Amino acid sequence: MTMPSHKAAHCIPPHTLTRLAREWLAEDTPNFDPAGACVGSQEVEARLLCKTPHSVLAGSPFFTAVFTEVGCSVDWVYQEGEEIGPGAITLTAVVKGPARCLLLGERSALNCLARASGIATRCSQLQAAAAERGWHGEVAGTRKTTPGFRLVEKYAMLVGSVSMHRQDLSGMVMLKDNHVWASGSITQAVIEARSVCGFSSKVEVECQSAEEGREAAAAGADIVMLDNFQPQELHVAAHVLKEEFPALLIEASGGVTPENLAMYFSSHVDIISLGCITQGCPVVDFSLKVQKPATPPSLLER
Repeated sequence: MTMPSHKAAHCIPPHTLTRLAREWLAEDTPNFDPAGACVGSQEVEARLLCKTPHSVLAGSPFFTAVFTEVGCSVDWVYQEGEEIGPGAITLTAVVKGPARCLLLGERSALNCLARASGIATRCSQLQAAAAERGWHGEVAGTRKTTPGFRLVEKYAMLVGSVSMHRQDLSGMVMLKDNHVWASGSITQAVIEARSVCGFSSKVEVECQSAEEGREAAAAGADIVMLDNFQPQELHVAAHVLKEEFPALLIEASGGVTPENLAMYFSSHVDIISLGCITQGCPVVDFSLKVQKPATPPSLLER
């Protein structure tokens, strides 16, 4: 079995891969698999085909983990993070194992690969746009992920070379408008959050104006998110805040799309986050095709 090498794959603990694979398989086959009686357990080979040219391969550790759980092996033609193509249909991997077991893992494995590769492809395109403009900051994802599937989607961001942003509510303190309104003020919210998170966590505050950003920075926030600013307004506000608080990180978010991303690039903006990295992101079209044996199984058994 070959495992595509990518540094992001080394971030996933083996027991996590095993747990996820077992959960996905149990979801798809909670009891009997009647179709398994049609195919039996003879050894077969299936070819993984990519039908979306110029896609970035991501999710192979999850794909492999699913098939490992059902006693199949995977040999990869492409490495994790590589661009697949340019052909209309491209052989990406070969899966071997008992027929019924291979078909048990097919849908769960394909779901992971299609979703992760779609996200990695979009991330790669966004990062390329930033590099082309010479922007120094980080393109980042958000927490707008599919429930129960966040680890796969955040991993795909890494493969696509963008920042995951915080992985969950425990990863970093982000005080949004509802936190501020509930606590009474930006200053009070920052002070209360800092009192429990201590030195080991950064504090970010979502702000609707440069004045709110100034209050957040003065209260001790590490990052100010300028939310739903028009590009020109963003550049002015970011410049003002950076002049007064040089160590402050500025994040732009809200209304940013692949089409208008370049309008938000600025030497005063450190991070641009996009919900569309995961929300509404196209998937990559993969299919798994079992190869017909040269001799019918019924004759081989005689």
